[in-house]
Amino acid sequence: MNGRLAGVALIVAALATFTCMDTLIKLLTARFAVPQLMWARFLFSLLSVAVMFQVTMGRLPWRSRAPLLQGTRSLLLAGANWLFSSALAHIPLADATAIGFASPLLTVALAAVWLRERVSPRRWCGVLIGLLGVMVALRPPFLTGGASMHWAVLLPLGTAALSAVYQILTRKLVTVDDPRTTILYTGFAATIATSLVQPLVWTWPGAWDWPLLVALGLLGALGHGLLVLAYARAPVSLLAPLSYTQLIWATLASIAVFADWPDIWTLVGALVIAGGGVLVALPDRRPATN
Repeated sequence: MNGRLAGVALIVAALATFTCMDTLIKLLTARFAVPQLMWARFLFSLLSVAVMFQVTMGRLPWRSRAPLLQGTRSLLLAGANWLFSSALAHIPLADATAIGFASPLLTVALAAVWLRERVSPRRWCGVLIGLLGVMVALRPPFLTGGASMHWAVLLPLGTAALSAVYQILTRKLVTVDDPRTTILYTGFAATIATSLVQPLVWTWPGAWDWPLLVALGLLGALGHGLLVLAYARAPVSLLAPLSYTQLIWATLASIAVFADWPDIWTLVGALVIAGGGVLVALPDRRPATN
């Protein structure tokens, strides 16, 4: 298998892994508070990453030139996960995933404003199309004939906003710290923050619950690891549009595990969001040279 095909296979596997994690979270929200699930997700992911670095490097790459920025980035990820997981307690997985895909579109807009990156008219068009798809997926009353939308559909939109800022900080840290340091810090502040609230929400897990809580962290770590391997083998322009295949996994999981069939608003909104995202992800043509 050549590098590009391997990259495609790896990113599809990564997205399927993230969907498995989200499915498990939605199942566990019936027995545990969301902050406790986030604690397990970040703690066991941090421990698995730390063990991997200790084995492969013989040390942990803690030294950072921007620890405050690293901590802020980690807390943003915790907030994004908390909002998304809270949404899963109320709305179908496919709906939450579709709305959450506004994040890449918001990242492009923030990059233009914050990082002063040049964004072509085609990509701005993709952002507008994608945001229109988000509006469809949100089911506003003026589109659905007066039917009220569930308040929880706004939570994945908050996830998208926090994730966009998280991605911008990730780009800034590329020029500051070793990527391995950033990977290690990803769950560090989030683990501390979620640990502080456990006395308020803790439900003692049963013997069969502990493996599921550990699995949350392992699935998160595995998904991010597969993403890193994918982007090491294939260009971003090829892999980025494939991120929308997670909508397929989420829809299948919603049907198979929860018997939640997506309605027409979710399907149309998801297609429009994906179309806008592909426009954003496609590389710009370089001017011809003589």
